[in-house]
Amino acid sequence: MSGKLFAKDADGCLPGRRGTVPGWLRAVLRRRAVLAREPFALFRDEAGFTTAGVACALLVTLALVFTSAQVYRVSSASADVQNVADAAALAAENEVAEFMIAVRVCDAVVLSLSLTGAATAGLGVAALCTPATAGASEVLLKAARKVVEARDEFAEKASAGLNRLQKALPFLAAANAASTASANDGGPMGASYVALAVLVPADGEELGVGAAEGAGDLVDDAEREADGIRQAAADAEEAAREANAWKERAFLRDCGDDPSYCMSERARTLAGMAGADNPRYASVDAWSFSVALDRARAYYARRLAVEAPEGSSTEERARSALRQRFYAYAADEVGRGYVHESVDSFDARFPHLPKNTDEMRGTALYTEEVYPTTVDGSGSLVVHAWHGCPEAGGAAGAASIAEMEAGGSAPCPACGFTAASMGKVAAASTSIQNGFEYHYEAVAQAADEYQKARAKLDPLAAEVKGKAGGLLERCRDVLQRAGGMRIDAAPPGRFGVVAFVANTAAAAASTGFASGYVHEAGSLGVRAAVSAATLLAEPSDEGRSVVSSLLDGLREEGGAAVGALGVVLECWSGLLGAYLEGQEAVEEAVGNAVGALPFASASGLGTWAAGAFKAAAEALGLEPAELEALKPVLVSSAHVAGAEGSSFSARFLAVKARAVAHPLASTDLFSSVITAAEAAAVEAIAGLDGTIEIASVRLFGDEGPAIPVTIALPQAAKDAAAGFASSAASALRSLYAQVTGVKTWE
Repeated sequence: MSGKLFAKDADGCLPGRRGTVPGWLRAVLRRRAVLAREPFALFRDEAGFTTAGVACALLVTLALVFTSAQVYRVSSASADVQNVADAAALAAENEVAEFMIAVRVCDAVVLSLSLTGAATAGLGVAALCTPATAGASEVLLKAARKVVEARDEFAEKASAGLNRLQKALPFLAAANAASTASANDGGPMGASYVALAVLVPADGEELGVGAAEGAGDLVDDAEREADGIRQAAADAEEAAREANAWKERAFLRDCGDDPSYCMSERARTLAGMAGADNPRYASVDAWSFSVALDRARAYYARRLAVEAPEGSSTEERARSALRQRFYAYAADEVGRGYVHESVDSFDARFPHLPKNTDEMRGTALYTEEVYPTTVDGSGSLVVHAWHGCPEAGGAAGAASIAEMEAGGSAPCPACGFTAASMGKVAAASTSIQNGFEYHYEAVAQAADEYQKARAKLDPLAAEVKGKAGGLLERCRDVLQRAGGMRIDAAPPGRFGVVAFVANTAAAAASTGFASGYVHEAGSLGVRAAVSAATLLAEPSDEGRSVVSSLLDGLREEGGAAVGALGVVLECWSGLLGAYLEGQEAVEEAVGNAVGALPFASASGLGTWAAGAFKAAAEALGLEPAELEALKPVLVSSAHVAGAEGSSFSARFLAVKARAVAHPLASTDLFSSVITAAEAAAVEAIAGLDGTIEIASVRLFGDEGPAIPVTIALPQAAKDAAAGFASSAASALRSLYAQVTGVKTWE
């Protein structure tokens, strides 16, 4: 058979040899025929995947899985530097936020001291207006001067301290960024981060707060006027006590003694008066002399209207007629009375009614020609008590009591009318306590004496109000100026921060994920990233809470004092809250200070002065400070650098633009911009330790407690050596040499 070709039949067997070829051979021959027709039949057949196909698929899948995982691992390790850069930028900008908290605390202290100085001066002026507080006025005015001096000293030192802190801010930001970056060292890839943060702008605007305007001059003038105001207030108080004593006496005789004998009780009993015609007051503070005068008017009008004889005898009818004459006269006289009273003046007229015959002769009762006259059998003139007298029939004329006494007329045999008859009408009720006129006369006398005392009091009170009122008006102006003298800061980093971070650790690409499916070749070299952050004001109570807690600490450290100094200390404590609450806290602090002193006085000058002082504080209209929480947030570095025109920002933007246009040709990014940031950080390091004292509050000068306002530095700044910024910059610049092989000489 060698060398010959035989044709196969349909089953692939040689002719004449069917049934003699083994089965396995026939299967192989058939498989070869299939492979010839279908090249991939090795991996699959009619029954599904072949063993070879499954094995090959598993190998390919595992290779792809491990390769993809390795790619993800490398990409993730490379991207970690960006996350660290973001964290470093946020940490750096957080130092600017902390600085702004320090500014707010200093602003609150300056504002509160300004308000306290003016308020203490005003309180001292008000205290001059009453003897009860005059002793405290000297202490208050001296304390006001010390508070003003403490305010100016604190403002000067706070400005200097904040300016020092501003200069240190670039270093503090860089230190915090480096600390944050180094905290991420290690890990599966053995990272080693170096970072440098650059504040934009690198320099802040100089802070300065002027002296308190007008406060010192107000204290000077108050001390100069103090003796005159104090003496006038003392004299006014004495005159007021005298006046009030007379007013108290008049009140008791009018209605204060009711239900015992007094005008209101007699009017009710004798004339049946009640209601509005006969009011009753429980306190002299609500009563006035006009009440007694109105009661007397109503009483005599009522007595005149209801007067009637108590019997039918001629004598009784005569007495009733004379009483009518008296009541008519009294109603007319009392009707001419008046009371003109105000806080600053008193003028009144209480007509005095006659209480005997002699006094009657000095009134219209003596001269009025209303009594009928007749002539008796002897030709003598007879004057009768009234027209109804039995002997007055045919009376041809009328005469007065004065004419009756001058002409020597004979007494009427029926009514017995004489001058003494009219004199006795008022005598009985004026001389004894059960008569209305007795108590009315006491009120009239008290009104006269009260008017005399007021004549001494009112000019003195006017003098006190004139001098003290002018000073309190100036206190209002000083308070308003104090409310506008604030600390405004424009610190380094107010536009944001740019952070440069690099991972200088080289590591095999398979570190932490070695696999036989991926060829182990190459390593991860230096990775670098840039990030930027800025401050965003967030509407929340966090900023308020932080400042509030710091101010609470100042209150607690302020110590304790008693007397007038204690009032000043409490006032300052309350006015610290004005930074947070505005006008509400001002009014509360001033109200508490006023309430702590005994301003009540007989003259009312203490109450007036306290009210004028509170009105001056109410006119301030202070608004609370803006206390939104300042939060660092990530932003585009181009936005931060583009916010100002420094050489660093210009260089950074130029390099970034070139990097975007030619990414492969921009490997000198760090070495181009790092040097611009190094100098500012190095300059700020000198003299730093664990804390920076901004200033101390000495509310009462060297004799009082010193309350420091300090800022704690971040731990990274405490531990950093003077060469920190330079070493960080050098490490970042050296990256250029690692990548390009070219050393940059500085």
